[in-house]
Amino acid sequence: MKRSSPTSALEKVEAILANPAVYALAEAIPPPISSAGRRRSYPDYMLIVYDCLLSVYRSARQVEAELSHPLIWRHMRRILKRRFPDEPSMQLPAAPMRRHHYIYGRDRFLTDPEVLGELSRIHREIACAQARELGMLLADGPGSFTHPDLSRMLYADGKVVTPLYKAHPGATRVDRQTGEILPARFEPDAGLHFEGTGETAWGCKFVLVAARLEEEQARIILDLEAVVKPGREAAIAMECFTRLAPLIRGAQGVIYDTALRGVHHQKLLRELGLLPVNRVTAAEKGAKDPRRAKGRRVEKSVYVEDREILVDDVSTRISLYARGGAIGLAEPDETGDMVFSPLRRTRTHRIRDKNGLFRWYNDYQLPASVGGGEITVRLHANEQDKLRGLNRTENVRPIPQGDPDFARLYARRNDAESINRALDDTLYLGRAHSVGWRRQLVEVLGYALTVNSLALHRHRRKRSQEAA
Repeated sequence: MKRSSPTSALEKVEAILANPAVYALAEAIPPPISSAGRRRSYPDYMLIVYDCLLSVYRSARQVEAELSHPLIWRHMRRILKRRFPDEPSMQLPAAPMRRHHYIYGRDRFLTDPEVLGELSRIHREIACAQARELGMLLADGPGSFTHPDLSRMLYADGKVVTPLYKAHPGATRVDRQTGEILPARFEPDAGLHFEGTGETAWGCKFVLVAARLEEEQARIILDLEAVVKPGREAAIAMECFTRLAPLIRGAQGVIYDTALRGVHHQKLLRELGLLPVNRVTAAEKGAKDPRRAKGRRVEKSVYVEDREILVDDVSTRISLYARGGAIGLAEPDETGDMVFSPLRRTRTHRIRDKNGLFRWYNDYQLPASVGGGEITVRLHANEQDKLRGLNRTENVRPIPQGDPDFARLYARRNDAESINRALDDTLYLGRAHSVGWRRQLVEVLGYALTVNSLALHRHRRKRSQEAA
């Protein structure tokens, strides 16, 4: 695979100014209350542009320094004059935008709950449309539910942003000149969050949902949301998937870590019609669990159901078990221990009911020892499972670990980690640009818009070169 070349800062600036989402987002900023007051020094879209440039130059002060350079500001003025030749109010003045202009606009408008909600909605809708333009999440795209295509899969993860201040609530400091004990500055919205590795992280957490097209090495961040209360990452992720589902009819599934459990899989399958692809939670290394043997991971095994099959025209009952998400048979070996034999998945399909909910099934190939043939197993939970105390969606996976398609699909989790690392790289000294989860959400939105702008810019440039 050909690796993409590094991107210059100027190309990122051009990509941001070329993205129509920037100007659509600016329409969510409230207009001046009256015409009698002082006019705004810069068009509203410059608040969005400045926010995006934080991800390019890593700090608001550095953005001010770069915009103050005559070459950069004149270049931006020329681009916007060509874009709005007949609208003087949309063109830039001669004096470059300063940091205090952005700080005022961010705190006055962008962090307003209603405006922030509208910014998220506009970004989500435009990002989904841009993903389809690039060839992602197409309803008539490649792949099937049996063998999903990566261009039609959503993937997401939670990211904890390190606070601007190291101190925790209640910490104090000593004034070196007066000796007075003063409260230390801290991040009031920070919390103690648990990461996928089991380690803890202090800060504000955000969930980012993305899609990727491998052919062009382009990713689009479709949605993002703040995890205001620790422990609600899975619930926030489900809110994102629920908002996205009507906008991306071509999506086939969701790739996530073990933060999503059975109740979340049930909603993905039944209500949203999406395949969950992740591992089954098991005891972690070092846990005091009798199932652990010498520190090795032991997958959960549960009894699923009994089925009647015909073997040489004779009705025979077999018991189905699930181990690590895979359906299979359990037979005693020479020592009397039960040995699990997974069944080969041959087909995954769904049926939509009249009430709009989905039913999901897997077809499996039976071994010759029980007569061969195929058997169909339900993937979603129902009332019978509830009465039996079986959490089917927690223990049975449509595409379990060990399936030939699992490794190909779950590898996309690496790109979610890449998004998180790239977000870290946009932060000065690896810390948040500001204080408060709303301000930080605005800045993460600017990062997402920068990522999308660059992908769209490269795609359209490639298409224009091919047309030429």
